[in-house]
Amino acid sequence: MLPAVDGLFFDIVHALDCSCRYCQEGMRQAGLEPSRESDRKAFGRRVLEEWIQEMSAFVRSFDPEVTIFYNAGHVGPSHRSVADAYTHWEIESLPSGGWGYLHFPIAIRYARTLKRESLGMTGKFHTSWGDFHSFKNRAALEFECFQMLAHGAKCSVGDQLHPRGRICPVTYELIGSVYRQVEEKEPWCAGATPVAEIAVLTPEEFTGERIPAPSAGATRILQEGRHQFDFVDTSADLSPYRVAILPDGIPVTGALGEKLRAFLNAGGAILASHRSGLTPEGDAFALPEWGVRYLGEAPYSPDFILPSGAIGEGLPETEHVMYLRASHVRATQGTEVLAETIVPYFNRTYAHFCSHRHTPSSGQRGYPAITQRGSVIYFAHPIFTQYHENAPRWCRMLVLNALRRLLPQPLLQVNGPTTLIATLTAQETENRWIVHLLHYVPERRGSRFDVIEDVIPIYDIAVQVRTLRPVESVRCVPEGRTLSYQSAGGAVQFTVPEVVGHQMVELSFRE
Repeated sequence: MLPAVDGLFFDIVHALDCSCRYCQEGMRQAGLEPSRESDRKAFGRRVLEEWIQEMSAFVRSFDPEVTIFYNAGHVGPSHRSVADAYTHWEIESLPSGGWGYLHFPIAIRYARTLKRESLGMTGKFHTSWGDFHSFKNRAALEFECFQMLAHGAKCSVGDQLHPRGRICPVTYELIGSVYRQVEEKEPWCAGATPVAEIAVLTPEEFTGERIPAPSAGATRILQEGRHQFDFVDTSADLSPYRVAILPDGIPVTGALGEKLRAFLNAGGAILASHRSGLTPEGDAFALPEWGVRYLGEAPYSPDFILPSGAIGEGLPETEHVMYLRASHVRATQGTEVLAETIVPYFNRTYAHFCSHRHTPSSGQRGYPAITQRGSVIYFAHPIFTQYHENAPRWCRMLVLNALRRLLPQPLLQVNGPTTLIATLTAQETENRWIVHLLHYVPERRGSRFDVIEDVIPIYDIAVQVRTLRPVESVRCVPEGRTLSYQSAGGAVQFTVPEVVGHQMVELSFRE
């Protein structure tokens, strides 16, 4: 009989690339070839999924109410097929322990779309598990826990018991100092669900990477632009969203193509980049709605974007280098070219050489860099991967300018530094929305990982929320400070006097 427990947490549950005689026999029976790595990995995943389903059924035969989670240090698209075997999601993500500060926002923005309660898990350690007698900076622990709340997740902080069985009072004062704040914030977080209007199709579905470069770049750009977004896979329903982003390398099958076409016909918009939109064979765009014809790889790299007009707002009208090779495309009839490439004199090779890095602009126009056809904007360069690699400001601005064309009235607009993260959650039972403003700045002070030590206040943050519902009051919570506000055109505007780390603002709606 199963002991009386609240839940079972199965740790370090991973698919294995196994070549034992039993797995070899199973692969052959399934028509797979044991000598092929891809077949071994596919079989390992199948074995793991079967075991998860069988184990959950076994546990539920004793107690159907017990919680069940299988931990792999991540939640991603591979979990969808076995989601019914889990009661909830726990996202192990120690930023200093190998995950980094980008992992949690990427993982939670996907996990929360699978319709299970989510829990974030960090640790009290300066580095990672087993780092005895170390202490995370309090500001870092605050940010990690408050970010979980801001994404609609519960939070947990892991410790490891000393072999003598004695807990460390300093550790629990550290955790307690943060959890006392969490307790004060709980009434505005319990049952809260994130509000999002952009769906980013996750490259993880195709690459298997936990943090694909395009996902990391998209997360940074959208967070710095304060957009509200989820990561989704190709099985997701796109109808709740206003814009879909296909970053850098999302192949489009016939089924996905039909879903995207229906999304456009229903009033949605698409932003795609580089090889996103190509058929799985990679030789042509799957949908004429992209407005471009694929000719192969661009003949020059690096080349340069010449921003102008609305797409170049905030940028000087001159060449801006694009370090990664673009796709060579030609605009089809009815497609507007928003920005052209300017090509260099030549590619830098053993036969042609210029300076330390790359050849400068020749001033000659090349091929389209950014195009728009109807509600589809296409970037020829892998702009999200580029932003992840070295964060050119012009790349972020071009993407955000493109989104301004597709989404002129976003849910949330915040006037603050790019280090300010802003999210929006809804408490429907309480008839209110909560704006979360977080300002903690990770720094690479050591060579191995980022840390957060100082909390830098910011002041007079102007906020606009598109609600389309009449607002009764706006308050800073939990302290209860009432803010003056204006309502116009389906939006409410107010100014938050001060943000010290984390500030929540409650928008209560009229009955």
